Amino acid sequence: MGQPVRRSEDRRFITGSGRYTDDIVLPRHAAGYVLRSPHAHATIRAIDAAAARAAPGVFAVFTGADLERDGIGRIPCVVPLKNRDGSRIRMVEHPLLAVGRARHVGDGIAFVVAETVAAAKDAAELIRVDYEILPAVADTAGAAAPGQKLVWDDIPSNLCFDWESGNRKAVEAAFAKARHVVELSMVNNRIVANSMEPRGALGSYDAGEERFTLYTSTQGSHAIRRLLAANVFKLPENRFRVVTPDVGGGFGMKLFLYPEQGLVLHAARKLGMPVKWIGERSESFLTDAHGRDNVTRARLALDAGLNFLAIDVETVANLGAYLSNFGTFIPTMAGTAMLAGVYRTPAAVVRVKGVYTNTVPVDAYRGAGRPEANYVLERLVDHAARQLGVRPTELRRRNFIPPDAMPFKTALGMTYDSGEFAKNLADALAHADADGFAARRAQSQARGKLRGLGVSTYIEQCGGGFDEMAEIRFDTSGAVTVIVGSQSTGQGHQTAYAQLVADGLGLPFERVRVHQGDTDIVGFGRGTGGSRSLPVAGNALGIAVRRLIDKGKTIAAHRLEAAEADIEFADGFYTVAGTDKRVGIAEIAQAAFNPLLLPAGFEPGFDEKAHYLPAAHTFPNGCHVCEVEIDPETGVTAVLRYVVVDDFGNVVNPLLLAGQVHGGVVQGIGQALIEGCVYDAGGQLLTGSFMDYALPHAADMPAIEFATNVVPCRTNPLGIKGAGEAGAIGAPPAVMNAVVDALAGLGIATIEMPATPHAVWRAIRQARR
Repeated sequence: MGQPVRRSEDRRFITGSGRYTDDIVLPRHAAGYVLRSPHAHATIRAIDAAAARAAPGVFAVFTGADLERDGIGRIPCVVPLKNRDGSRIRMVEHPLLAVGRARHVGDGIAFVVAETVAAAKDAAELIRVDYEILPAVADTAGAAAPGQKLVWDDIPSNLCFDWESGNRKAVEAAFAKARHVVELSMVNNRIVANSMEPRGALGSYDAGEERFTLYTSTQGSHAIRRLLAANVFKLPENRFRVVTPDVGGGFGMKLFLYPEQGLVLHAARKLGMPVKWIGERSESFLTDAHGRDNVTRARLALDAGLNFLAIDVETVANLGAYLSNFGTFIPTMAGTAMLAGVYRTPAAVVRVKGVYTNTVPVDAYRGAGRPEANYVLERLVDHAARQLGVRPTELRRRNFIPPDAMPFKTALGMTYDSGEFAKNLADALAHADADGFAARRAQSQARGKLRGLGVSTYIEQCGGGFDEMAEIRFDTSGAVTVIVGSQSTGQGHQTAYAQLVADGLGLPFERVRVHQGDTDIVGFGRGTGGSRSLPVAGNALGIAVRRLIDKGKTIAAHRLEAAEADIEFADGFYTVAGTDKRVGIAEIAQAAFNPLLLPAGFEPGFDEKAHYLPAAHTFPNGCHVCEVEIDPETGVTAVLRYVVVDDFGNVVNPLLLAGQVHGGVVQGIGQALIEGCVYDAGGQLLTGSFMDYALPHAADMPAIEFATNVVPCRTNPLGIKGAGEAGAIGAPPAVMNAVVDALAGLGIATIEMPATPHAVWRAIRQARR
């Protein structure tokens, strides 16, 4: 516990021994290919698939009408909000293939199953679709404008919901008495997750058992099984086995049920053969759930002493053409409570309008609502400081929640258990040598460059909500198998969970194996999302460890001929108190399988299972400091230095932790400076490949300096706080605050993400004119 153990799973990954969905081969499996709409919005008048069905090597062609005739259901959104007036929101479900109308570029029209992918693609080209092209809407801010084109004929103004949280009356009163009011509008740009491994699915059907098996790249097999069973096939869950093998990245995007997962299972049952579909990179851009895409106006009220009085936020959130599983949750309940941030703001209100557009559905992307909220708040605070003539760091210090105020209930209903926000800021500034920045800026100016320093604090709610299951099983050799309901997508679960169990049971790390992802082996699981794995599943393991130790005391007392009350456990051994008589837990496990060595009435076997339901969320927090240099002649922004000080409570593995922070920071820098998913006015995706959609390169990133400020969480036994998303939460505002700081001398008060070279160059030219 607390040691920088290297990831045990990396050996198989770097030697090519990982087993991903596309590595799994079943006998006689066929290949699936989805014919997709080239239009953002079109009526499907007719589909003629006769030539495709007759093509060489083709087994079948399925359309949306075929699926409806076979009773196949649709993919639901599982979070039914209420509008701010209490009325029901207007929800739509996602068909596996479009029925009657295509609603975004990439919408599935037909599913072709053939001997090979090439044969399926060739056959798809023979399908004739009679489209009537309709007007499309892709603009987030204008989607609900009067007279706007409708994505769904029965949903006026394209408005899915109009939701609100907070105390509007208190906010209005605070603004009425405020000495200063600062306002800022901003865009949180649309992002494509672009996991290294594209989505994929391999389905089979056992007619004798009347049972489906699905191999697929997900963030949680059980959630996929529940939705397939209840909503798509309308069958009991025990008719489905879902197996998630190794996963090459998820970032939230692989949490959800997608049409192709249902299509391969339906085709496998109809054809009597396994069917595999593996997405190509172009399909990732057109069909993977996108992230972010908010347009926000925020106002901050301050008194004469520059104390925050209230914050008022209004956001329009793009939901896409259909609702993804958590599409309504992400821009509302997932993150808006974090608009209170680390500040003592006594009043707050947030209103969110969710709109349909002719674009890919939008759902969780690393951070899932919390990066959006933190970006709004930290850009607004920085903007207020500049408008009011005070240093951004000083304005933050004046308004931080002090440690002695914990537990602290915010104006948006969250209760923080712990945190030292001023210390995070002070430590980060010291690590970043903020005192020496003026001299470095002068050096840049001498070379004709613009240098800026940006700060962002953050806090996020994570590691709470639902329960998670963990099980520990000893075998007759004394080795251990851990079964846990979360799902690794590259984070290092195999290492972290083995560390927890090895530390708790006093066993060699190498004797612990971790199993995830197979619903036939793992009885229950919530999957991975919201930085829940260690705070929730880790605590479930901790409970199972303690139960197993207690169970072993009974056997140890019998073996050592002592009273159970006299048995102590430490470092893997049971000892009779005050003596040198002891026995190892591995030996106890072996004895547990031999009835002759057990006390009377003791059931053979040595295993324990535990569920852990967190009493509260965890609240990781920290401070990011970013230093940039801009070339005014080209608009290119170079990130020269990046410092992070985080409070994640107690640390299980600092090496894994640093990796998570580094990855999140790089994704945040990418969103801030170069990543942006762009549609034209007609709904055509302009950034549909890596030719047009930029990802950060290692050569463009600085060495990220990372330190921790350990303040144990008070609401869970391990004292840990979630960490998987924090880097992506703190980074975008830190980078953009640094960019604005560099440009402020030219009179530029704000600039939108992504601050690409062209966007920065254009802003500089406009300012100089």
